[in-house]
Amino acid sequence: MPFRSACCVFAILSFGLAFEGSANAADDSDNTPQSLAPLDVISTTPLPGSQIPKDRVPANIQGIGNAELEEQHPNSVSAALNQNLSSVSVNDTEGNPFQPDVSFRGFTASPVLGTPQGLSVFLDGVRVNEVFGDTVNWDLIPPSAIARIDLIPGSNPLFGLNTLGGALAITSKSGSLFPGTRLETSGGSFGQHSVEFESGDHKGAFDYFITANDFDQTGWAEHSASRVRSLFARAGYAGDGSSLDLTLSGAQTHLAGSQTLPASFLNDPRQAYTWPDMQNNRMTLVNLAGTHDLGDVFELGGNLYHREVSTGIFNSNVNNNFDTSLPVGPGNEPTGNVADNIMQDRYGVSLQLSAHHAWAQLSNDFALGVAYDWGQTGLAQFQQEAGSSRDTRSNQPLVLGTDLDSTATDAAWYATDTFGLSEKAFITLSARHDQARVDLNDLLGTALDGQHAFGRVNPSAGLTYLPLKNLTTYVNYNEGMRVPTPVELTCADPNAPCSLPNAFSADPALSPVLSKTWEAGARGRGDARLDWSIAVFRTTLNDDIEFISSGGGATSSGFFDNVGQTRRQGFEGSLSRKLGAFILSADFSQTTATFQTPLILSSPSNSQASPITCAGCSQIQVRPGDRIPGIPRDLLKLRLEYLPSARLSIGLSILGQSSQFARGDENNADLHGTLAGYALVNMDASYQIDDHWRLFATIENLLDRRYSSFAVLGVNEFTGPGNTFDPTGRTWRSEQFSSVGTPLGAWIGLEYRFGPLTHPS
Repeated sequence: MPFRSACCVFAILSFGLAFEGSANAADDSDNTPQSLAPLDVISTTPLPGSQIPKDRVPANIQGIGNAELEEQHPNSVSAALNQNLSSVSVNDTEGNPFQPDVSFRGFTASPVLGTPQGLSVFLDGVRVNEVFGDTVNWDLIPPSAIARIDLIPGSNPLFGLNTLGGALAITSKSGSLFPGTRLETSGGSFGQHSVEFESGDHKGAFDYFITANDFDQTGWAEHSASRVRSLFARAGYAGDGSSLDLTLSGAQTHLAGSQTLPASFLNDPRQAYTWPDMQNNRMTLVNLAGTHDLGDVFELGGNLYHREVSTGIFNSNVNNNFDTSLPVGPGNEPTGNVADNIMQDRYGVSLQLSAHHAWAQLSNDFALGVAYDWGQTGLAQFQQEAGSSRDTRSNQPLVLGTDLDSTATDAAWYATDTFGLSEKAFITLSARHDQARVDLNDLLGTALDGQHAFGRVNPSAGLTYLPLKNLTTYVNYNEGMRVPTPVELTCADPNAPCSLPNAFSADPALSPVLSKTWEAGARGRGDARLDWSIAVFRTTLNDDIEFISSGGGATSSGFFDNVGQTRRQGFEGSLSRKLGAFILSADFSQTTATFQTPLILSSPSNSQASPITCAGCSQIQVRPGDRIPGIPRDLLKLRLEYLPSARLSIGLSILGQSSQFARGDENNADLHGTLAGYALVNMDASYQIDDHWRLFATIENLLDRRYSSFAVLGVNEFTGPGNTFDPTGRTWRSEQFSSVGTPLGAWIGLEYRFGPLTHPS
């Protein structure tokens, strides 16, 4: 049975079971709590104070609690999202587990500079999308510091710029909710070992929490080692109607990747196309947040933060300008390196007034806020010639090619109100105005100089109706905006494609992306053992920005352009059911991401490319309805937990996704075909030896499935004997380059707690 049909059949059966459970809820006497119970209260803005009951929120909000993180032991936030949330998938574009693209409903949050971003990410109200390219460095967010992750879908304007497809709100642990001290260590496949420390406590109105991590691995593939170290500390006060929290966070990481491989190299998936490719990150964050009650109705909250990120990137590349008619040598080397030094500083301040009161005995929850963010980036980019080897380490000098200073600011106000039309119906109205500016200052000349301003009011409206107890139905509409990043503004000329993040030039200005989202759905609880939700959605983007491949293969050569209108639409559903000692959860989603505007694009490595508008060009015709590359249509996630006792838990997870088109195949017609779908099986287990010692283990890709989650069309130039460089170019060939997923791996760990088990689930 095809993957899509199997998913649909499973979804129908699952929801039949869900509604049957709802109908029989009154007759079910088993009130055992389940671990996947929904949140009772949801924060509808990045800052605290605007919490409202979940059954009044007109959106399919999903969450991950501390219980799931402790059971599954993900190494990164991205892994936790992929394992637990519907409509979330991961693309391994860099060959490193800490650098994936995370996609939700066809929108991306990626650490790769230049990837079109569509999700905003917050940690305790601080936006962690980086200044220069709206990227998200998942390696800088330690899972051990997380109390809760909430995924708010749609173009919710309250979360500001870049919230085209959704917002991710991460809440850190506090000593009052997570008291106690623990130490754990783990190790296993691929030379992986880690040490993690956590301690928290409270006394009277004061509390503290601190966690430190040290993770190291050699990696399953060649040239893919990782080292991630982090420290997170939080001190707080809560009493007399006021609260104050000071957060200090730091991280230092070294990440190496193995790039994508052409199909002819896949006989040895451990090898790299060219190497080395490395990224080093160093981050510090200081955040001061507080609230104060103004009487019985109003609460004033705010935060003040500074976040600094220093990034060093070293990329090995094929020289796309190599001239086969000239001899190999200085000025005409087959390969080269690019080194980037990026310094990013961001300061921000927010203030919010919220109120919870009733009018005519009907509830009313209101929030009014202002926010200002200022960010500065310094980029120094160096070019270096290498030789003919795939190992591009070189003694040649580094030549400064770009010295750019960039400033990005955003001043905003927002308001939201959720009020009751009756005891069963609630309406939510929201709006946000952003006034953003991006200034570019070329320190080597004037070619990159530019000033760009963008402003817009984005509205939102939603209605929830509760026809029955434990049943919520809703519909909403919202709009959002993403402004072009400095990377996109300096790489938008099809006549001068960039090898991201490796080249910048004076290019045309881009228009901001505007999103419009409709969503409708329902959710409920059949009894204490059952949760379910369904949702349908459609997001239309006007002036969408896409990275258009120009055939660089592993170097991701191309340019950014406004491609008119695109659309993401689909369906998602989830079910969680407790059956005795078992908990079964299932998530199925279908996202169809398509171009809606006819386009003629450059794609030299596409087998169907031909001259369309100019002689000698390699172009493809994209028609409305063609699917956007890199987005699988169907996702299926199953999890079975077995809890035979309070001490033992065993989990089995299945993650499946359907095929996707390769980047460069925007016309969906390349003869290499689609990248195949796959299904992975993972396991985790935990055994509480006594009140202090706990043993845990995880297995990934239990069936050792060979798979890939990302592909791009490109030219393979290492076609000589033994995969060496062919200087004549006669044997070069267009191929589908793909990333190879992690094979079977197993890890075991031991945890010791200095005190009772008091952590909330």
